[in-house]
Order: sequence, then structure tokens, then C-alpha cells
Amino acid sequence: MGHTVGEVARMSGQTVRTLHHYDQIGLLVPAGRTASGYRRYSDDDVERLRQILTYRELGFGLDGIAEILDDPGADTRAHLVRQHELVTERIERLRAIARGLEQLMEADTMELDLTAAERLELFGDFDVDAHAEEARRRWGGGEAFAQSQRRVGSYTKADWERHNAEAAEIYRDLARILAEGAPADGEAAMGLAERHREHITRWFYDCTTDIHRGLGELYVADERFTATIDAHGEGLSAYLRDAFAANADHQEARRASEDR
Repeated sequence: MGHTVGEVARMSGQTVRTLHHYDQIGLLVPAGRTASGYRRYSDDDVERLRQILTYRELGFGLDGIAEILDDPGADTRAHLVRQHELVTERIERLRAIARGLEQLMEADTMELDLTAAERLELFGDFDVDAHAEEARRRWGGGEAFAQSQRRVGSYTKADWERHNAEAAEIYRDLARILAEGAPADGEAAMGLAERHREHITRWFYDCTTDIHRGLGELYVADERFTATIDAHGEGLSAYLRDAFAANADHQEARRASEDR
């Protein structure tokens, strides 16, 4: 009997009107109709709709999607491979934007001595100055802000490239151990948390354990931080919050022991 237009609409999250439009333009014509003229969609039709929605999400227009799907040389496997490649490219682009965001958030300000071309290479189309002004409004009165401002003002393109590489490695390692199931208060996670704290201290400002613990809380409380960090791995922001707190407790206990 196949699927009714209402069933397909519910399964796909599309409206019945959208499905009617796809039928009218020949993009998704149902395999059959009932004696009363109602549309009936086959499983192959539902698979074609999935492909249409994927290509739409990737930014293709309906005419372009029709050309791709009606290519006689392409089968379902070929479409899956193509879609996977396109999605992977988009993920890499978002990760590159995320790295730029991390620099903006951790540095607090970005008064960069870089040419327009260098800014474009490092940050893509991300608006560095707009986020620098926001950071100035939020944190401009603190010593950490002033210290960071003094440091980053002298950084060259090569300096930022080194910073980017270090930061990317730290977040990549943190995402990896999260995926492996390592506990946030375990030795591996706390070791990487300490690397993260030292990284901030080396590049921006003296990041105490209290400040680092607060950063972890901010990564979860502010959805912009959460989205940026979770681009490296789902749930990473909450994992960092817990790892930063565990490492702060560990470092403070170690110092207290040494002072006895």
C-alpha cells in the first residue's frame, strides 16, 4: 500500500504542502495513487526524499538536486559517498571557525597587528573586531584582560599559527579521551586540563586554578562557548568543566601538601 503523504510528512519533518510542491515540479513524484487519487509513496520514494533533504541542508537548490538525483550513472551508494564528502568538508570548515572563536574567547581581546589578508587566512570570514569589542565590554576591567591585551598586541601571523596548532592539538586530545570513555577526574583528563591551563598562561594571561575552574563553568553556561567547544566533540564543554575542576582541586591539594 505504501505511505500516505501525511505519514511521509511526519517521518521527514516536512509539510504536506512541501511534498505536494516536490510532486508538482517532478522532484519527488510518488510511485502510485489510490483509486481515490491520494498519493502513495514507496520506500524508494522515502529514500529519495532523504537524499533531497540532505542536499538541501548542504545548500543545493532544487534544480541542482534534481540533476544530481536523476543522473543515470549515480546509485544510492554514489549519493551516500558524495553526501559524506560534502558533510565532512562542512564539518572541517566549522572546526576551522571554531578554532578562530577559541582564540577570540580565550584572548579576551584581539588587537592584532595583522594585515587583512592574514586575518582572513587565520579567521576566515569571522568578524574579529566585533568579538574583540564584546570581550572589552565584558572583561575590560580585569588584570587578566590587560595582560592578554599587552601580549596579543605583539603577536605575528607566525605566532598565531603556532597558537592555533597547539590549541587544536589539546582540544583534539581532549575529544579523543572523552570518546574513549576516560573519566573527567582521571589522570589523562586532568593532565590535558593542566596542559590547557598552561597554554592559556603561556599565550594570554596567568591562568590560576581558580580562573581555570571559572572558565570551565563559562564553557557550559554560555551557549556560544558551548557550541564552539562541542564542535570538537559532543559533550566536550561539560567534560572540560569537570576536568578543569578536578585538576584545580588536584593542583591546589598538591600545593597545600608541599607547603606543609
